Amino acid sequence: MAPLVHNRDFDPAHGRCATVSDAVRRMTARNPGPFTFHGTNTYLVGRGEVAVIDPGPADEDHVGAILAAAGAPIVAVVVTHTHRDHSPGARLLAARCGAPIVGCAPHRPARPLATGEASPLDASADCDHVPDRELGDGDTLAIDGLTLTAVATPGHTANHLCLSLDDGVLFSADHVMAWSTSIVAPPDGSMTDYMASLEKLIARDDRLLLPGHGGPVHDPASYLQDLKAHRLGRERAVLERIAAGDETIPEMVEVIYSGLDRALHGAAALSVLAQIEALVERGAVVCNGPPSLTARYRLA
Repeated sequence: MAPLVHNRDFDPAHGRCATVSDAVRRMTARNPGPFTFHGTNTYLVGRGEVAVIDPGPADEDHVGAILAAAGAPIVAVVVTHTHRDHSPGARLLAARCGAPIVGCAPHRPARPLATGEASPLDASADCDHVPDRELGDGDTLAIDGLTLTAVATPGHTANHLCLSLDDGVLFSADHVMAWSTSIVAPPDGSMTDYMASLEKLIARDDRLLLPGHGGPVHDPASYLQDLKAHRLGRERAVLERIAAGDETIPEMVEVIYSGLDRALHGAAALSVLAQIEALVERGAVVCNGPPSLTARYRLA
């Protein structure tokens, strides 16, 4: 299988709307960074009435730009997951337009916390998000003659949703992106859940994915298989490092992520922890206590 190839060719057009289709427009918030690429994508769905997906961070300028671009009443503010680059703007927008906040559940960890473990470990979590209407897997939202259907995809966060549109378009948020893989950071994220959600998308027949950052995924079937292979390759790399004698996550990160900017080693360590948690769950790896960033590991 071909290696995973990312597409980083993307014009964020900050402050302006980009037309994706007759029913969908995209606006990118001005919050670039190592985990947000050029910024968070906000999607406006519908013309006669509008649903706004992921209004982004608590940024008054971005919210004002959304209101100016809508061109019709905003009837729903939809949130895919509770990271601070996606959900806080929903409260600002809802307060100004009067529309309900719908979508993902409040933030929660993917597993019980270990003794002394902080909650949430991921400091980017938006713990103030409380939807007016929570969408479960398969729940629908009618917008301007269109239907948005919630597709539960836990993994990146425990409450992560994708949203399917009638014409084969899937708003994939941070579960699948063209520009990069998604970080899975315990205890808020779970690699076991992420891989199960990835299989769920592989079983679908979407023709286009519209991610939360960067440009579209135009060939979902091929890309999703390559993404799965990449994740399984990372799992093999972890097992190989443990077999070679690495007992700690920092040792593994040094080899598996050699060449990575050291400022990103913390995120890489969380990704390795997510892989190890999945391996411990399956009985392939054991450790001296609950899996953690400081535990010591060996093959079972």
